[in-house]
Parts: sequence; structure tokens; C-alpha cells
Amino acid sequence: MKIMMMRVARSLINGGSSSTSSSIRNFNRHISMSVIPARSLVTGSSFNPVDDFFLAKRIMTMMKMSTVSSSSSPAKTTSLTEEKNELKVKKDQSNAMVSSYWGVPRQRITREDGTEWPWNCFMPWETYAADLSIDLSKHHVPKTFADKVAYRTVKLLRIPTDLFFKRRYGCRAMMLETVAAVPGMVGGVLLHLRSLRKFEQSGGWIKALLEEAENERMHLMTMVELVQPKWYERLLVLAVQGVFFNAYFVLYVLSPKLAHRVVGYLEEEAIHSYTEYLKDLNEGRIENVSAPAIAIDYWRLPKDATLKDVITVIRADEAHHRDVNHFASDIHFQGKELKESPAPVGYH
Repeated sequence: MKIMMMRVARSLINGGSSSTSSSIRNFNRHISMSVIPARSLVTGSSFNPVDDFFLAKRIMTMMKMSTVSSSSSPAKTTSLTEEKNELKVKKDQSNAMVSSYWGVPRQRITREDGTEWPWNCFMPWETYAADLSIDLSKHHVPKTFADKVAYRTVKLLRIPTDLFFKRRYGCRAMMLETVAAVPGMVGGVLLHLRSLRKFEQSGGWIKALLEEAENERMHLMTMVELVQPKWYERLLVLAVQGVFFNAYFVLYVLSPKLAHRVVGYLEEEAIHSYTEYLKDLNEGRIENVSAPAIAIDYWRLPKDATLKDVITVIRADEAHHRDVNHFASDIHFQGKELKESPAPVGYH
């Protein structure tokens, strides 16, 4: 055993004799000198039986690995690489969210037909069929000074929008939704803080306003799929949102009734804009493309729904928001608080 180990070791160090196989010579080029104890090979000192066994095992294992590596064909190496890449892709897809010790990742959610639910931004129980029977022509006639201020303010805000977007109603709608999604969030947050501060219930208005904000945000997600805004339009959104959020926040703190009235008139303008959008669709000025998948699932539209169907349901939503905000303003004008009247939760 000792003699055999010495021969193999010397062959690995010196490059081997003519009778040494090519695999051992190849192994000799790559093996580290640290594998063989220097004291055994250089000085010729006696081997320990235990060391002999483990040394022989290590040498044979590394020789086998070297032989396999040198004999592997390029095709096999490529195949293994492709297999590793496929496994990595599958792992990334299955581990989109790292499994949590806390058990918080959601369970598997499916549609009614059993297919996988594809959306993380909303759940199946948040979808609904829009009420298209709502009266689109209703208008709150300004009566008080506050009403007239709100009405004139909205009309003034429409002027730069008309100049910038003209009849590009897709881009106009995108901009409109970035603004329309702000008031519900601001009102909901302020009512939430007031409820905590005064230890009082809100009559459901917190949830109603947050529902409005979420619904408007889904309008935006849909319009982004259709429009694909350019960089300068995104920059304009940042500027407008920064100004409008802070202005509306201050307005709601000072006068909630005026704030809700402003939103009511904004929604009336939204109805007008979407009506003009539909007019251009009907006249062929805008292509009536297929509805985005996110819109089909959110509004429970048929699979063959088109852009016209999407604009129709969005316009109906805006009419509902119009009614909710004018109603909230009327409550304040009557000298009452929102909590005294049940909120239209789920009204959209």
C-alpha cells in the first residue's frame, strides 16, 4: 500500500513515466501541491495508516473528477448550462416572493373558471360590473358663494388642460386620473386621523373615500396600458400631483364642504371628457382596440371587450364619484358631519 501510494504521488508530481496514463498526466497539471503532504513525498518519511487511507481516497476522487472533466464533450457542457439556466428561471418564477416564516404570502387564487388569478394589484372580490344606468346629465347648479368658487376654480383648471392635450383624450384621461385619485385618499386619511384623535366612528366614510381613490387608481392603471405615456407627460404628472395634493390637503383641512364640491365639479368635467372620447371612437378618429386584460378582469367585461366598453364603464364610475362628492358637500352645507349620514360604501 505504501509503495503504491508513493508511486502514484511521484507520478503526479513529476509528470509520470511513459506508462502513466494520459488522464494522470492531465491531472498533474491542475492538482494543487497541497493535496499531498509534503513531508511524505519530499523527505520520504513513513506513512501513517490512517493518513494512507484518506490520502488514497482523496487522490482517487480527484483523478476521477479530472478524467470526467477532460472527457466531457462541449455539447454536454452546453446542455448542462442550459439546464441550469432553465432551473434558475423556474426557481425565480416560483419564488417571486420568498416564502415567509410569518406565513403572510397569499394563498393560490383562481378565477371562476379555475384559471390562475394574474393580478396582485386587486383581488377577485374587488371586481364589479359597472352600473351603466346612472344619469350622466346631472349637474349641481352653483348657489352659494362657495359653490361658485368651486365651479369657477374647476373651469379655470380646465383651460391649460385643453391647451396642452387638445383632443388627445387618451393622454388627457391619463392626466385626469392622476389628479382624480388624490382627493379620496386625502379625505380618507384626514377622516381616519380625526377618528383616532376624537375617538369617534366615521359612518363608513373612510372606507368610501378610500374605495374612490382605489377605483380612480385602477382607471389610471388601465389608461397607462392604452396610452403608454411619454417622458414629458410623466414629468408633468409629477408636477401636477405635487401641487394638487398639497393644495387639496390644505383645502380639506380648512373647508371639507368646499373640497368635496370641487371634486364633484371635477367629476362632471371627467364625464364630459370621456363623452368626447367616446364620440371620437364612434367617429373613427381613435382606433377601437381590444380592451386591456386588466380592464376585462376588473370590470368583469366580456373577453372580446373593446376600448369603447372600457371608456363607457370608466365614465359611469366618474358619475358615481360625482354623486358621492356632491352628496358629501351637501351634508356639510346642512351643518352636519359626514358620520351622521351612512356612507355609500361599494358605490364606486
